[in-house]
Amino acid sequence: MSTRTPGGPVQATSPTFVGMPAFPEAARGALANTQQRKNLRHATHTIRDKRAAAVAEVPQWEALRVAGAEAKDEALTHLGDYLEQLEASLTARGATVHWARDAAEANRIALEVVRAKEADEVVKVKSMATQEIELNEALEEAGVHAWETDLAELIVQLGHDRPSHILVPAIHRNRSEIREIFLREMAAVGRPAPEELTDDPAALAEAARLHLREKFLRARVGISGANFAIADTGTLVVVESEGNGRMCLTLPETLITVVGIEKVLPTWDDLGPMMQLLPRSSTAERMNPYTTMWTGTHEGDGPQDVHVILLDNGRSHVLADTVGREALRCIRCSACLNVCPVYERTGGHAYGSVYPGPIGAVLNPQLRGTTSEVDQSLPYASSLCGACFDACPVRINIPELLVELRGRVTEQEGHAAESAAMRAAAWVLSDPRRLAGAQRAAGLAGRLIGDRTVRSVPGLGAWTDARDLPTPPTESFRHWWARERKDER
Repeated sequence: MSTRTPGGPVQATSPTFVGMPAFPEAARGALANTQQRKNLRHATHTIRDKRAAAVAEVPQWEALRVAGAEAKDEALTHLGDYLEQLEASLTARGATVHWARDAAEANRIALEVVRAKEADEVVKVKSMATQEIELNEALEEAGVHAWETDLAELIVQLGHDRPSHILVPAIHRNRSEIREIFLREMAAVGRPAPEELTDDPAALAEAARLHLREKFLRARVGISGANFAIADTGTLVVVESEGNGRMCLTLPETLITVVGIEKVLPTWDDLGPMMQLLPRSSTAERMNPYTTMWTGTHEGDGPQDVHVILLDNGRSHVLADTVGREALRCIRCSACLNVCPVYERTGGHAYGSVYPGPIGAVLNPQLRGTTSEVDQSLPYASSLCGACFDACPVRINIPELLVELRGRVTEQEGHAAESAAMRAAAWVLSDPRRLAGAQRAAGLAGRLIGDRTVRSVPGLGAWTDARDLPTPPTESFRHWWARERKDER
């Protein structure tokens, strides 16, 4: 059975935008938080080094990257056809398929299913799609409590926080901070942590296990995302490292899975390269510890009632862009975050979205448009060093997309001051006499400033907040050359 929106499965929509601080404002706050910067540096460098070692073991790594990119491009090029095939495969195996244009529609469908089961709580496996649409908040507002069961997501939830990393949502927290959260919040909900709880990882994991066990056993509804959806078989795939996701996917009688429409793969064979690329790129493991696959409903163990919500929420806008659609290849591995010098210093909250780092800097402005301050600023949250492309397992050329988006923002006059500066520079550089005059003025300014450091300039306040303005040279190369070579004329 399926419920379809009018006009077909792929239809341009206006995505839901959740207001968040602009990148520069949030980034400045992150730069001032020395503990968070220390946590981020330690975690990203550890994951980065482990990933490099795991990738080095595979001599055909570049061929795998190409295969992964080609599989995603095939799916995106004919996405409408593959989505309809996925719908037919799921329906033939007893699942109910729903189509959601945006976050509001997806949340309404999920809530209707939960209410039909007369449930007042759900257990959730880590899902970026449900975070994107703020499903937890929608359920809470309707009186349904959503329990996050992934350890890092649980830490974020109990800490009344937001995720800051694709793979490790609580990467900005250290062990001592997590212990304090557990002691405070677990006691508040009637399941106190052990009296002798330490910040040892095993002790913290055991506390989380005790906290969640009863919720797994009593929950009647589970909610998940999906890493991949196979069109020709209707198989949904979730990869995770703890086993809590498998509890969510198998114990409840009803399972609701929210899947972004870009997660489709054409055939079962296309899953092979992905299952080699994703573990090594994300957790630096040769094989994922827990990979759960299910196809429709199950008569014995497993969910008896399966609902799949295919989510657009702006993805059709990205798909329509022949350049930008490359970003929809993303398999949420987080490799680009771990090598990015900007992310390492600012953390994920600065990006104003559940999708942080280099991929967030290109995906968010495409999903939501560039009318807001935060989305205008994101394409500039990069040094364009190219490390993200080298790390991406499906070869998304993030630097190229960032440059493309910067051009679009400039065309929309989203950066009026920068546009004016570039026009002024073009005017000066287009005439030798004007250039010579500008050089004389710069030399005079350099002599007046002397050895003093310029820390702030009107109109450049945001730029000089994080760096000193270079002191102009007292003499240009043109003047030096004329002085040194005057006898040769």
